[in-house]
Amino acid sequence: MTDSSRRESGQTAEEAARRHLEAHGLRLLDRNAHARRGEIDLIMEDGDVLVFVEVRYRADATHGSALESIGATKRRRLIHAASTYLQRHRLDRPCRFDVVAITGETLEWITNAFDAA
Repeated sequence: MTDSSRRESGQTAEEAARRHLEAHGLRLLDRNAHARRGEIDLIMEDGDVLVFVEVRYRADATHGSALESIGATKRRRLIHAASTYLQRHRLDRPCRFDVVAITGETLEWITNAFDAA
């Protein structure tokens, strides 16, 4: 898979995730928020809670599911990026980390997928 087709697949997956989350009442605040060592795909609001969403896509489960591809290093980078986002925007509110894992045509939304602690 080329870089451009990988990027296009990622954008398609992020858009599917956004539509799914909005259909469940969440509201999009930001997307592709960059920090020094990471990026947050989607930043949503669920009532008073700020939701940092990692979107993972796999065409199939040959090399593991989309969810299995989020290791400890990736989690640390997401936590750092979220902390940077909160500081940059001077936000002090409850937040959580969700994952939308898309494997083939199957979309799985995992709320509170991991802790910042």
